[in-house]
Amino acid sequence: MPVTDPIADYLTRIRNATKAKKVRVEIPASKLKISLSEILKNLGYIIDFEIINDNKQGKLNLVLKYKSGVPAITGLKRISKPGLRIYKSADKLPRVLNGLGTAVISTPKGLLTDKEARNQLAGGEVICYVW
Repeated sequence: MPVTDPIADYLTRIRNATKAKKVRVEIPASKLKISLSEILKNLGYIIDFEIINDNKQGKLNLVLKYKSGVPAITGLKRISKPGLRIYKSADKLPRVLNGLGTAVISTPKGLLTDKEARNQLAGGEVICYVW
């Protein structure tokens, strides 16, 4: 069954896995989801991820991070949706929880966090918030 918003599906699978206290979650792979997984790993929200080749589109296997039973990812929110795209310039990029969270921005330089995009003066589409 085709998914109309693959990023929302990605975020929902992670959200559901953390609520069910799962250690691993399997997600259909794409270049955008791999880049998003790299950002989550670099920020310390997930432990690791691996790409499983199944001679189709492939799968991502994420290893979620917990500390004393509390997930590292406490919130995920999709901002720019297929029906309403949200674009921001470099000087108007959002701050999530006053800097405690992270906004993921799709820029011409690739997927960047809000801090990296501000440093590189790159605006773009606001994909999601993570905290």
